[in-house]
Amino acid sequence: MVQVKAIKAFSDNYIWCISKPDSSAAWVVDPGQAEPVLKYLAQAGLTLEGILITHHHYDHTDGVNSLREEFADIEVYGPVNSPFKGITKTLTEGDVITVLDTEFTVITTPGHTLDHICYINPALAFTGDTLFSGGCGRLFEGTAEQMQCSFDKLKRLPLACEIYCTHEYTQANLAFALAVEPNNRDLIAYAQWVDEQRKNNKITLPSTLALELKINPFMRSDIAGIVQHLPDQYNSFTKNTLQNNEPWQNFAGLRAWKDHF
Repeated sequence: MVQVKAIKAFSDNYIWCISKPDSSAAWVVDPGQAEPVLKYLAQAGLTLEGILITHHHYDHTDGVNSLREEFADIEVYGPVNSPFKGITKTLTEGDVITVLDTEFTVITTPGHTLDHICYINPALAFTGDTLFSGGCGRLFEGTAEQMQCSFDKLKRLPLACEIYCTHEYTQANLAFALAVEPNNRDLIAYAQWVDEQRKNNKITLPSTLALELKINPFMRSDIAGIVQHLPDQYNSFTKNTLQNNEPWQNFAGLRAWKDHF
């Protein structure tokens, strides 16, 4: 079974390193910087074997070329429709890849960007900037309806599946989530734990799908009353969502509120 370790980059990014205790090979996910990856690999005695990319943004890709110069001929897996030109193996919905001895299925998850993909299996999900703990990525290129569909795919994962996103946004996300659901006991307890973690400069990830279904307002967009505290200026996004059976409109209202929170 693989193990996953966080390599810190920029101010709040995590580059995930996938390895095995009995092997010197490693893969990394979304290396926005090469330097911290090279330092970590050297300290851990690991050799880079491949790279997984979730989408084209610079803070997920800028380290790729330098890493390929250091480790010749390694493969870079990424979305088929990505504007990032450093991908050597393009992927789309349903593709299955093997990282060390572990298989991952690729799902397309447009919303944050149009090229976004996630790498999933029953135990692990690398969600990039689609699903954060307590939140979701800003809709730079896609629509709320697309992002809702992407979340619906992730909701099908086993409840115990560990969620590895790429940013330490949890504390800020939960401040917003508490405005959405101030009486959510699971959320209140989780926020207290996260505050303690961050006070001690500790990582809050990975999360699990089970936890996100309890505390993440964007995972809960189909729940009656989820937009009851939505400010009036964002109500136009909801349009009686539950009556129309279109949770993406609640999602749109929540995302618009979060953009200005």
